[in-house]
Amino acid sequence: MPRSLNGTRIGLLAVAVATTLAMTAAGPATAATAPVSHVHFVSHLNMAEGQRPENITLEPGGGADVTFAFSRQVARVGPDGQVHVLATLPAPPAGAGTPVLSSPFLGGIVRAHDGTLYFLYATGNSDLTGLWRLRPGGTPERIAALPADSLPNGLALDEQSGLLYAADSVLGTVWRVPITGGTPIKWATAPELEAAGFLGANGIKIHKGAAWVSNLDKGTVLRIPITRHGAAGPIDTRATGLVNIDDIAFTGAGDTLLAAINADNEVALVRPDGSHTTVLTAADGLENPTSLAVRGTTAYIANGAYFTNNDPNLLAARITPGE
Repeated sequence: MPRSLNGTRIGLLAVAVATTLAMTAAGPATAATAPVSHVHFVSHLNMAEGQRPENITLEPGGGADVTFAFSRQVARVGPDGQVHVLATLPAPPAGAGTPVLSSPFLGGIVRAHDGTLYFLYATGNSDLTGLWRLRPGGTPERIAALPADSLPNGLALDEQSGLLYAADSVLGTVWRVPITGGTPIKWATAPELEAAGFLGANGIKIHKGAAWVSNLDKGTVLRIPITRHGAAGPIDTRATGLVNIDDIAFTGAGDTLLAAINADNEVALVRPDGSHTTVLTAADGLENPTSLAVRGTTAYIANGAYFTNNDPNLLAARITPGE
């Protein structure tokens, strides 16, 4: 999620023509830094139709499911780069304003093993804001309500426990919801999760018995242990100096992760000791990266082009799994 949405909203209203390109076999001129290499476009998306990807989850067959933040759509991008809209969420009533962003916002998305998609929708309206579910071949339904003044952003699934975790960028909270739906609980609240001018808690992943959360304003990566009884343990700040950090994704079984640095058109490699280096830049095709997903030795990067207003896209790159 970018620091300001003025460019996004102007772009969505003003752009009259955009071209959807087929998948490119070769990548852009690359400046990728080890352990990232072989960057290539999976799909160039249609900006005129509001195809600005905010979050991503992967399909077993090589495709990816994404949320288009401000067109209220969930879509699947096939291995061939073609886009298929799976669902469009209902528009909020006139006068509803999403906190901070104003426009309705479709955020984090995850996929369960049975193909069910879960995603977060914020509208400033109590009848629509919350956790939504889309079963294969079905229609979207809200399964948990969140407060109208919340901004649910990143979403993580712990399928083993049957729980979903949502990072709230405005209320400085991590919400927990059963995969079956129901009443959310405030699983974690702390100053480390709060905003400092724009948005706080943003991306979230469940990894090795903990929830890992990025804070956009504070430029931090936080680790929140999940205790034996399921409560949130003490927050540990694992990395700093990553201002404008959006989503995160682990490169392997260890604690090395990739971080999307939205406004700066960068992806950073963050090591277990908190040190970090830039491994992808605009020269690799980054256009305000919003989210990442990793499968095996491939990392996928969704680019919303919120500021560049140029080429929202989905990139893939080869990675070496980190420790």
